[in-house]
Amino acid sequence: MQQALTRKLESFEPLSDQARWALNRVALKVRQVDARQDLIQEGDKPENVLLILDGFACRYKVLPDGQRQIMALLVPGDFCDLNVFILDEMDHAIGTISTCQVVDIPRQVIDEIASEHADIARAFWWCSLVDGAVLREWLVNIGGRLPPQRIAHLLCELLMRLEAVGRVTDNSYAFPLTQTQIADMTGLSDVHVNRTLRDLRAQGLIHLKRRVLTILDVERLQAFCDFTPNYLHLRNTRWGERRDLSWPGHAQEG
Repeated sequence: MQQALTRKLESFEPLSDQARWALNRVALKVRQVDARQDLIQEGDKPENVLLILDGFACRYKVLPDGQRQIMALLVPGDFCDLNVFILDEMDHAIGTISTCQVVDIPRQVIDEIASEHADIARAFWWCSLVDGAVLREWLVNIGGRLPPQRIAHLLCELLMRLEAVGRVTDNSYAFPLTQTQIADMTGLSDVHVNRTLRDLRAQGLIHLKRRVLTILDVERLQAFCDFTPNYLHLRNTRWGERRDLSWPGHAQEG
């Protein structure tokens, strides 16, 4: 689990041995948080940077009528807003979707490790920029794609993000999301999500069983939703180095 952050950062920027050692030292004090728990609530004053080492979490807001909108998924290796401690108070909440391993990193530690290691500082900048790029793509997903393509696009994105941190084998990855949570991410109803997942199965594109999702035909699923991975900016990966959008389906290190 402690390698998740290193792998995530190295998908953007090559790291020295000294930088890897420094990152592993930061990630030593880990706490476990159960599913469906808030890590920080809207209105709270943020003090530390939260790092997800294992599990799924999300950024979300709840409207006055109780409707929830999930604005971002956080997977292993993700910071819950790298510069969040600059804010006077949170304008959104961060909660766990599955059981998570979480690290609370004081602002001073972030400042020190970035000042001592230029490669880490550059990778931190990449993280912040990519967070913004993913948010923009999610806005396009909700506002510009048909409902079936929205869900397919989310599945393609998760495959790439999780594979970057070693959480994919044979195009399969842990998938703890409920249909309601998928609906909250894509602006759909539970019924529409259920129908779309059933249709994707029937087309031979995905298999979902016991909270593990397998993409059976990556190229077809990408084509189905016009998935273009450039917004993830994963430069130092096998797909970041390829000029086309097709991926080989061989097993990856878990």
